[in-house]
Amino acid sequence: MRPTASRLLNILVPVKRTIDYAVKIRVNPDQKGVDLNVKHSMNPFDEIAVEEAVRLREKLKDAVKSIKVVTVGPPKAAETLRTALAMGADSGIHVEIPDSAPAPEPLGVAKALRAVIEKESGGVDLVILGKQAIDDDQGQTGQMLAGLLDWPQATFASKVVVDAGKKEANVTREIDGGLQEVKAKLPLIITTDLRCVSLRSLSVQWLILNSLHHSLNEPRYASLPNIMKAKKKPIQKLTPADLGIDLTPRIETIKVSEPAKRVGGGKVESVDELIAKLKEAGITAVKA
Repeated sequence: MRPTASRLLNILVPVKRTIDYAVKIRVNPDQKGVDLNVKHSMNPFDEIAVEEAVRLREKLKDAVKSIKVVTVGPPKAAETLRTALAMGADSGIHVEIPDSAPAPEPLGVAKALRAVIEKESGGVDLVILGKQAIDDDQGQTGQMLAGLLDWPQATFASKVVVDAGKKEANVTREIDGGLQEVKAKLPLIITTDLRCVSLRSLSVQWLILNSLHHSLNEPRYASLPNIMKAKKKPIQKLTPADLGIDLTPRIETIKVSEPAKRVGGGKVESVDELIAKLKEAGITAVKA
């Protein structure tokens, strides 16, 4: 449903339950996937998206009518929704799939999100989601959703400024070698990047693992009172059948393997010995 120009803003934030960033990934013995019997948490990029939605409400005050979070995943994905609700979202939608079902692909998730948006009676003005998930790193869902809805998109956002009166947003994007500022009319799809000045709430390990220097914002810790309140916030349960979509993967995983172990190096005593070693390895000098 395309929103009208007169009403308040409704924000939708898709989130994903992923293996926790601090867990060491292990490939299954059958080499068809990874061990999922480990700690899971909200995808860190989606945490940034939830935080940005809550901050927009804090800036725009009453201009934001609702912040709704949505996830596509197994029953335990409801925990991820509760985390987002504790951060400040108002309600959630859980498109539930069986534990035994394969992980949906970006196109399937984008189709599910389109169906959710089309079912929203109040309409959706802004969709904010992480630019990628840390489990598959595909970074395609936001762009596909924009294509399916025929909405403008602003990907890899490092700064978001929304003018509720004009129903438009200025978004600063991360690009190779610099920044790009774009302006787009609402409704709009935004994917969040990792740029900002303050990183106090992000763990040192997460920063090291992701080589972060900046981040769009500083995701807040949910306080105990907010965690308790989140348990009472509504979560609507749907199935892919309710949305009229098929999440059957189109791609078959042939094999998953760990990176080859690095071979230790050796020390040489002189330049001549180094040159000899390089020649032994088949490396020759390039003529100028």
